[in-house]
Amino acid sequence: MAPHATDIVEGVPPKSKKADQGIFTSYGKDKSSSVQAQIPVIPKFDSFAEDRQYQKQHAAAAFRYLSKQGFDEGIAGHISLRDPEHHDQFWINPLCKAFSTMKASDLVLVDENGTILKGGNQVPINPAGFMIHSAIHKARPDVNAAVHAHTVYGKAFSALGVELDMISQDACNFFYQDHSVYTNFGGTVLDEEESGHIAKALGNNSSVILQNHGLLTVGHTVDEAAYLFGAMDRLCHAQLLVDAAAQGRGIKTKIVGHEEAKFSHDKLVDKNIRWMFFQPAYEELLEETGGAFLA
Repeated sequence: MAPHATDIVEGVPPKSKKADQGIFTSYGKDKSSSVQAQIPVIPKFDSFAEDRQYQKQHAAAAFRYLSKQGFDEGIAGHISLRDPEHHDQFWINPLCKAFSTMKASDLVLVDENGTILKGGNQVPINPAGFMIHSAIHKARPDVNAAVHAHTVYGKAFSALGVELDMISQDACNFFYQDHSVYTNFGGTVLDEEESGHIAKALGNNSSVILQNHGLLTVGHTVDEAAYLFGAMDRLCHAQLLVDAAAQGRGIKTKIVGHEEAKFSHDKLVDKNIRWMFFQPAYEELLEETGGAFLA
């Protein structure tokens, strides 16, 4: 097994050689400080089988993370994960399976035509979920995971049909010039035309606000996509509060400047850093469930 973030001790490299050794950053008041800690990075594996199992386990954790945040609603919402070996295939959640009970073995493997393949759970999937995620994976070869759900704050803010303002450091860190809005609603996504419009609206960004629908985020890892989704929903919540407060006080909201926003975003856009942001949630889920989602 590859090392996890918590396996990394101050100044001590990971035990496994399967993980990228990463970079070292010094902490202290001056450059002479000997206190060093290795920054954890996305693990690498010797086989596709190991890589696949690791990613499916983190996808299952991502579902449980969404549930803890209250992001699940009936059969709405999906997470897709591109297979590390067969890039025209992806893993997705089964229809009617509760996010809170998801396990790695529950995931369904499908191809770009929606055919359920051997090797995964042999059960139906959400047709709308397939259409959205298939279009994104086709349009974005760099995207290995996508997250979509109908959250309360996401739905509320999406009805405005506008981008998020850079009202905070968190907004700048993840969404400065890195999110877009799909300013149309063509009904439940059950055809290639509507799913193609969504993929086009996403463009090269990490996230898109689907007007009158919800939020969608993507990433190099399912960890990245899941963390970005939670961060975006919380920013929608903050934006709604700020807009209401500003209107009530009769003042304009203070927006972070262009240079400052760009600086903040560029420092945290790295895929390893965005993967790392999800690891505390993963550790919490391991502790709470005793690793039940790993099976």
